[in-house]
Amino acid sequence: MSKVAVTLNGRVYTIGCEEGQEAYLRELGGYLDSKVTVMADQVGQIGDLRLAVMASLIVVDELKDAERRIETLEAQLNQLRSESQGSNSEYGEERQHLADHLLKAAQRLEALAASLDFPEPDLDAGEAPASEQKIRFADARP
Repeated sequence: MSKVAVTLNGRVYTIGCEEGQEAYLRELGGYLDSKVTVMADQVGQIGDLRLAVMASLIVVDELKDAERRIETLEAQLNQLRSESQGSNSEYGEERQHLADHLLKAAQRLEALAASLDFPEPDLDAGEAPASEQKIRFADARP
């Protein structure tokens, strides 16, 4: 176990902590000392214990305020998540509707192509595919 010197209102206190936590404990002590200093400047030197209690109450008030803000932000986050899931399901319905229309259009195109009844080219006999055959129109001759 390590020991750290923490100063509050000009007095040094030795505090025990786990290995590796020394710097963090010094940081916390410095923060609390800054609150004690503010209190001493406002109300004067009313005793170390009273100043420490008042500074601790200020720090606890800050903690409670931060907890309330966290709760508010978490509620907003949950609301945004639920709205996002709702809009995703709406988009999913729109995508399905669009897919249904595309499927129907493809089926109509296939039916139209089948009704035109173009003969399949005999590729084994050397017949060119329809896209490569020349189309002749009897009425188109000059």
